[in-house]
Amino acid sequence: MKIGMGQMLVEGGAAAVNMDRATAMIRRAADEGCDVVVLPECLDLAWTWPEARTLAQTIPGERSAQLAAAAKRHRIWVVAGLTERDGDKVFNSAILLSSDAELMSKHRKINELAIAHQLYDVGDRLAAVPSPFGLLGVTICADNFPESLVFGRALGRMGVRTLLSPCAWAVDADHDNVKNPYGDLWLTAYRRLAALYEMSVIGVSCVGWLTGGPWKGRKCIGNSIAVGPGGQVLAMGPYGVDAESLTVVEVSESAPVARVTGFADALEEHGCMDP
Repeated sequence: MKIGMGQMLVEGGAAAVNMDRATAMIRRAADEGCDVVVLPECLDLAWTWPEARTLAQTIPGERSAQLAAAAKRHRIWVVAGLTERDGDKVFNSAILLSSDAELMSKHRKINELAIAHQLYDVGDRLAAVPSPFGLLGVTICADNFPESLVFGRALGRMGVRTLLSPCAWAVDADHDNVKNPYGDLWLTAYRRLAALYEMSVIGVSCVGWLTGGPWKGRKCIGNSIAVGPGGQVLAMGPYGVDAESLTVVEVSESAPVARVTGFADALEEHGCMDP
């Protein structure tokens, strides 16, 4: 499976422009021969955009339909983060679309940062989704924090072979990547999941300045990461507020380490029985 890590620029509140960038990235990934393209978290409005509760749309809705049309037109599977309205609730969501434009799953972020609780409601489910490339799972950004790997581990036990994660990785405006290279937190978490469950884990972040919300003034810097079974780093996207890019990575489906209760023995062999 060839996966495109679509590290696109996301501008706060600029939904129409951002959606056009997303469809352009879908086309670019298809042109590169990708089977799947992963796009960032909240790519329509940007993460924690102050007007999210007003500007969010339903899923299915106009924005998800635009992505679905691009998926079908270019014959590629798409994972994309969108801001979702459902009645009086708003979720930080991610959709998984097939190359036939079918909405295969919708994940609502569970481990949302405390500073975003006034904007986003909390998701309540996980899904292992059949695909031509094996079972796929979707999480969003902090769902994969090292202290919240219960979600990835649950998906691993459900048989997921590839975990795809839209993200918005932000650092202080003066962050120096030479002195303090970004990514250790995600590498620690992704490698742990990959090693324990023989799955591939791909996180894709946006780039651009956060111009509103609690982290206004910080910069999203890409640095997208793909880790393969066993914990090997397969690819990393470029770092930088202007580092819009497509990084293509090939992943191979591996056999699960165990099934159902057999996971207990497998995890014990790794010296890992924590939840």
